[in-house]
Amino acid sequence: MQSPVFEISITGSFYSLLLPEDIIKPFLEKNLRRVKAKASFKGKEFWFHGAIQKRNGKHYMMFGKRYQKELGVFPNDYFELQFFEDTSKYGVELPEEFEAVMLSDYEAYQIFESLTDGRKRGLIYAIARYKNQQTRIDKTLLLCENLKRGIRDPREMLKSL
Repeated sequence: MQSPVFEISITGSFYSLLLPEDIIKPFLEKNLRRVKAKASFKGKEFWFHGAIQKRNGKHYMMFGKRYQKELGVFPNDYFELQFFEDTSKYGVELPEEFEAVMLSDYEAYQIFESLTDGRKRGLIYAIARYKNQQTRIDKTLLLCENLKRGIRDPREMLKSL
């Protein structure tokens, strides 16, 4: 499932996109609140995962500074956007290192799977932000150890004791 390509700009001070109802209606009818999106601007293309959120009777999607910088857009710029059904397991791209470490530690994997979907995504984002492959491995190993120790506070999960 995919939407047609449409033009959009950033609205408000919350770095969000006001989504056209006709574009998102098919996704909402299938109860698909998380989507994969492709943003295009002046020859640049950027893929990201996002959630369709409802506020004050209208639907929005967050499009933070990091996404704006990657695409090269400013709040007054119009750019193209297209939605696709998100078929990923967690609603976010999973770093290879994260997956490999989790598959090697079944106990930590089971604990990770027991977390809420949002908590899982947050931890995956936290690991994925590291550019160095070895750092992603080390942080995932640390996460596994902390999960097995019973640490559930997200601020503490990637810290050494």
